[in-house]
Amino acid sequence: MSLLKTDRTTSPQRPKTKTREWADSLIFAIVAATLIRWATFEAYTIPSPSMENSLLVGDYLFVSKLHYGPITPQTPLQVPLTHQTVWGTGLKSYSELIQLPTYRLPGFSEIKRNDVVVFHVPHEEQFPADLRTNYIKRCVAVAGDTLEIRDAQVYLNGKPGVTPPGLETTYFMQVDNPNDEVVADLRAQGVVDYEQPNGSPQAVAAPDGKLGYAISCTAAAADFFRKQPYVKSMTVIQPQVQLFPDVADFRNSGAMSATPRGWTLDNYGPLPIPKKGQTITLTPGNAAIYFKIVARYEGNEGITWQDGMIHQNGKPLTSYTVKQNYYMMMGDNRHNSEDSRFWGFVPEDHVVGKAVLIWLSVDPNGDFWHKIRWNRLFNIIH
Repeated sequence: MSLLKTDRTTSPQRPKTKTREWADSLIFAIVAATLIRWATFEAYTIPSPSMENSLLVGDYLFVSKLHYGPITPQTPLQVPLTHQTVWGTGLKSYSELIQLPTYRLPGFSEIKRNDVVVFHVPHEEQFPADLRTNYIKRCVAVAGDTLEIRDAQVYLNGKPGVTPPGLETTYFMQVDNPNDEVVADLRAQGVVDYEQPNGSPQAVAAPDGKLGYAISCTAAAADFFRKQPYVKSMTVIQPQVQLFPDVADFRNSGAMSATPRGWTLDNYGPLPIPKKGQTITLTPGNAAIYFKIVARYEGNEGITWQDGMIHQNGKPLTSYTVKQNYYMMMGDNRHNSEDSRFWGFVPEDHVVGKAVLIWLSVDPNGDFWHKIRWNRLFNIIH
């Protein structure tokens, strides 16, 4: 008996074309970059002076998602590696057709006091929570704290908080004669006016007609100027505005507290910071503090603001149990920062990550030879 062996041959696989190889490589790179950006580190730049002198306009940062743990996307239908719009256009880069609950994966650190944090600003109703504009501020109080500011000094639970070394205050510096010598000293002390083409502060007249400079600077710089013979006075100035929680719903409605407090940027609080699991008795005296938590951040239905109280399905809500932790964020340029004093708490699910490293710093007003701030490269952020 003979055994016949069938020779089954297959046609050789066609080699990939160069176009297919490039397409596969591009898809792999996009997927890998998207995963890295979501789960580990992401690059950001500082566009405004609200964190000066700790962070400068033109600083490029790495922000760690690993510290607090990455958050799963709420809006999964999105063009990869975009945020709100497609690059170079005004076109939306996402669809709200699918909205998912978010979960934070484990990290190796909790959000701590004095961390420099990137988060989605809570008051932007026009975007889903995970696609709101990214802000960077310092966490001055965590869930369970009671925050108070007295004469510009932060107090936590009755004790003085840590003052960041780069903290800035805004002054009107009255001088006898505004001139180039004064401007040179201002620039030497790190005082910059980003609204001017060359960044040099310009002299202005106060309401009483006195000449000087409106400047934001550190305490050390202010001490330097007080000793200069051309300085007549250094007067703290700050905007006179209604703050949270007198304004219960920043820019989004006319909800106002039934019991106005009249707090200012330098004298604020005491304000309790809500903590997950905390049950709060709601009254006209405190309802404005918790309105946005109940109405917007925690997925409750039928919430309205009526007669200085929170209502659900037309009935006054008299108690509420908080579902997540909240934080107070403030800029280190304390009189030039739109922060939690204006719009209230940052929910934990809005926190993106911790700013850890300056990897590049570009001076927008520097010439060709001084464009890079070499002394700031690879500085750890504190």
